[in-house]
Amino acid sequence: MSEEVNNTLMVIAAAEFSVGILGNAFIALVNCMDWMKNRKIASVDLILTNLAISRIFLLCLIMFDCVLVMLYPSALTGGQEKRIFDFFWILTNHLSVWLATWLSIFYFLKIANFFHPLFLWMKWRIDRVIPKILLVCLVLSVVISLPIIENWDDDFRLCVKAKWKTNLTLRCRLSKTQYASIKVCLNLLTLFPLSASLISFLLLILSLWRHTRQMQLSATGFRDASIQAHMGAMKAVISFLLLFLVYYLSFIMATSSEFMLESDLAVMVGELIALIYPSSHSLILILGNSKLRQAFLRVLCKVMYILKRKNF
Repeated sequence: MSEEVNNTLMVIAAAEFSVGILGNAFIALVNCMDWMKNRKIASVDLILTNLAISRIFLLCLIMFDCVLVMLYPSALTGGQEKRIFDFFWILTNHLSVWLATWLSIFYFLKIANFFHPLFLWMKWRIDRVIPKILLVCLVLSVVISLPIIENWDDDFRLCVKAKWKTNLTLRCRLSKTQYASIKVCLNLLTLFPLSASLISFLLLILSLWRHTRQMQLSATGFRDASIQAHMGAMKAVISFLLLFLVYYLSFIMATSSEFMLESDLAVMVGELIALIYPSSHSLILILGNSKLRQAFLRVLCKVMYILKRKNF
């Protein structure tokens, strides 16, 4: 890549990284301060806090890889270093997806109106089991990430990144194919939590449709609190699904490009697109949560006031 393209991509990556870190750090800081103040924390705030922390780590890993690709392309040449990096990337990736999924399920259970015994039992139990669910999500993410560090001494990257124009040995080809297959399979496991989020979204639509129908029959105004809650939850869930779809495609692009020669530009573009998901979704969550939105507006007013004082 030329120096101009390199610098442009780094500026874009730094901007996306900064927005994501500030947004997720804001979510975690506001909820932690409220936790310390009130000596308790709501279930939704606990999920949001852990989700924000997991995405901070995910953003740091993506940005770290961007810097390596741009400035130190040979830093992760060894197979061991690459496997360590991919282990933490897959871990934070799966953890953030599972936490976002449980946020979608929590919204569904708290807002939807169904009278099935199983739904009512889950609605009654969800607040009590949230801490255990978060712990299970962490353990499950670690277990899912473990296969990536198998064959610890296999330095396949030395073969993959070879610049000479000779046929790769059979061992190198097999190692490359095996490692790529493991990464693809591990990433496909995110389809399970994504399916749960999609089901929650569809059930929210059904609940909203039933509620609006009841409001029509009773000749009551449509913009009541329940409809607004439904719409807010649906916006949060659908934004997560759409952004993660873009992230997933970009992640596949970056992963597959790592096994090609002269692929730094493709990897960098894929990771720039991947940064959009953890960065922009944090802003959507802030605007969709009344407590976070009010805190954000207070901070914004203070910043504008300070800037005005400096100007005068």
